[in-house]
Amino acid sequence: MSARVVALGGGHGLAATLTSLRLITSEITAVVTVADNGGSSGRLRQEFNQLPPGDLRMALAALCSDDEWGRGWAEVMQHRFSSTGEMSGHALGNLLLTALWDMDGNLVAGLDRVGALLKVVGRVLPMAIEPLDIAGTFRTKYGIQEVRGQVQVATTRGELQSLRLIPEQPQATPEVLGAISDAEWITIGPGSWFSSVMPHILLSAQAAALADSSAKKVLVFNLPENAEDGEFAGSTPEEHLQLVCNHLPDLHLDYAIADPSVITPISTLAQLVKSCGGELVIADVAQENNPHHHDPKKLSSVFAHIFG
Repeated sequence: MSARVVALGGGHGLAATLTSLRLITSEITAVVTVADNGGSSGRLRQEFNQLPPGDLRMALAALCSDDEWGRGWAEVMQHRFSSTGEMSGHALGNLLLTALWDMDGNLVAGLDRVGALLKVVGRVLPMAIEPLDIAGTFRTKYGIQEVRGQVQVATTRGELQSLRLIPEQPQATPEVLGAISDAEWITIGPGSWFSSVMPHILLSAQAAALADSSAKKVLVFNLPENAEDGEFAGSTPEEHLQLVCNHLPDLHLDYAIADPSVITPISTLAQLVKSCGGELVIADVAQENNPHHHDPKKLSSVFAHIFG
């Protein structure tokens, strides 16, 4: 019998988690952040005042059926136009999701229709049913600075003081709350910590559901980041975990997975994970040719060991 797993995240980090989970279970609910304001997603969000579709599209593609039909449609969904006009940069899957939402306004039904087309393993849901912004307050060399937007929060250089969602009390997706209540396992991360991971903790209704859930929780830490694409304020696993604990002190962790590359001789990560009720699992989960990205097969092996 497959374990019922809810995977929280966004972007490439969530896609890696989903690719690894589908190797060991078919009962997966992917819960995706909806705070993206850049690129194709940002343009469509601004024009139609709908959810940014990019991270949802990536999650659907990661869970497509492992046959010619599923892989073929996933490739079509991921196709990105390249031209000198307004279509340039748009992914076809982003346009398809936007079209379905524009037709009847039912966000979950639109995602389920695309999921049926790709014959996905499990289900993909948005964290909230309205587009969100993430805002941060930073202490910089110019003083206290407040910024708004996923891209802006990720690229601000300074010491993070606080994070919040806009609007402050968005409506959580009811199907997500039900999936969290029914889950046996919940995975959190990896991904851009401020914009893909923390929104799941900042959404109060979802955070309460996480704290109350009897499911076992597994946090997956990021790998070392490329200097050019990392988030500037807070990059160590200790800082990331402390940020989670500060915003949701009632969260009980069962396991946390970290690659050896993020463990330093003076690391206090094991003690910090233990203070949250969990056990630190140190395992090689990085791709051989790209140590900044998780290897789905390696991560799947660690998940199988923990779940088993």
